[in-house]
Amino acid sequence: MLLYIDPGTGSMLFAILIGILGTAGYLLRNVFMKLRFLFSGGAKEKNAIQDRIPYAVFSDHKRYWSTFKPICDEFERRGEPLVFMTASEDDPALQEHYEHVKCSFIGEGNHAFAKLNFLKADILLSTTPGLDVYQWKRSRDVRWYVHVLHMANDPTTYRMFGLDYYDALMLSGEYQVRQQRALEEKRGLPAKEIVLTGVPYLDQLKKRLDEAEPLPEHPVTILLAPSWGKSSLFGRFEGKIIDAALATGYHVIIRPHPQSFTAEKELMDRLMAAYPESEQLEWNRDNDNFEVLRRSDIMISDFSGVIFDFCLIFGKPVICADTSFDKSPYDAWWLDEELWTFETLPKIGRPLTEDRLDSLKELVDDTLGSAMVQDAIEQARKETWAHPGKAASRIADYMIGKRNELAQEKPAQTPETEKKE
Repeated sequence: MLLYIDPGTGSMLFAILIGILGTAGYLLRNVFMKLRFLFSGGAKEKNAIQDRIPYAVFSDHKRYWSTFKPICDEFERRGEPLVFMTASEDDPALQEHYEHVKCSFIGEGNHAFAKLNFLKADILLSTTPGLDVYQWKRSRDVRWYVHVLHMANDPTTYRMFGLDYYDALMLSGEYQVRQQRALEEKRGLPAKEIVLTGVPYLDQLKKRLDEAEPLPEHPVTILLAPSWGKSSLFGRFEGKIIDAALATGYHVIIRPHPQSFTAEKELMDRLMAAYPESEQLEWNRDNDNFEVLRRSDIMISDFSGVIFDFCLIFGKPVICADTSFDKSPYDAWWLDEELWTFETLPKIGRPLTEDRLDSLKELVDDTLGSAMVQDAIEQARKETWAHPGKAASRIADYMIGKRNELAQEKPAQTPETEKKE
């Protein structure tokens, strides 16, 4: 009989294995360096910093290329060397032809994390939460870890301890700073460096929208765009919300969160079989969501970050299902104040409760014609999107400045410096 190991136990065992291998590798490398120094007759070794990657970026999925492309473009424009590492073999980054930015596939899942755990770099930028919590451990040879947002709302809706072990955070709103400082105080963590940079992918989306051709005439289109998990739109309503959307008579696009096809595969298979594509209904799984957002007139969602892409860039309203969000798995559980997301959602759209499913058409029509909603969308832009159009340059400024600062610090001990002392 085959042994079964649940994902949590497997993650823990992998973390233990990586810790053992990392410690052993570090000790063996130090022994090797000392032996090489002795047998070289005391010849000067190259400084270890010369072997480091100066600037590295890690992306755990190709869907985040819209976040990283503006940053890579900025480093390329400045002629600064950067290594972009992706866990997606078909990441669009691999099709780029940069001179100063090197893009490479480093394997999927644990294969990617295993390489990252032994990485040598001065600065590593990523949008992946959970550093030093599960499989992805801080490498002894990475000097500074920087997190950049891939959403324009509360980063405390990451799973527990999502950002605790980063050194710096690139955020986009003052409320996000308050939340992170509150978490640090409650958990007794050292204060991270926090910079308000804005959101690179929002800048990219806005530029694309400004340059896009006008849309042709089309029927009113509803986009169902849930997050994933028990608190999500499908987690609570399942097919009822699809029935209600179809009953409006409007065109319906369903775009589930990509994670749903992994974490909720049985639910997705069941819904896609029960609601096949038709003239009125389409399922969308495009890696790039730009066109589907542009084609839609109103969104029905829950607490997904795509809500703010839709409102902030396209200026379109949302209907947000009352899904009784369970904060217990998330960093938000530690906070006393209401999340900015849930304070803002009722202002930029209309709430949807189960008893209003039968009158969804009236709710859609009322929301589409609301001037108050448009005013609320403009206020949300001011609160959660700092420095529009400047995120990539501000992030590059920070990374380059931080590396220069680190270069002024005392370098790590080497066999040569140990002997001199």
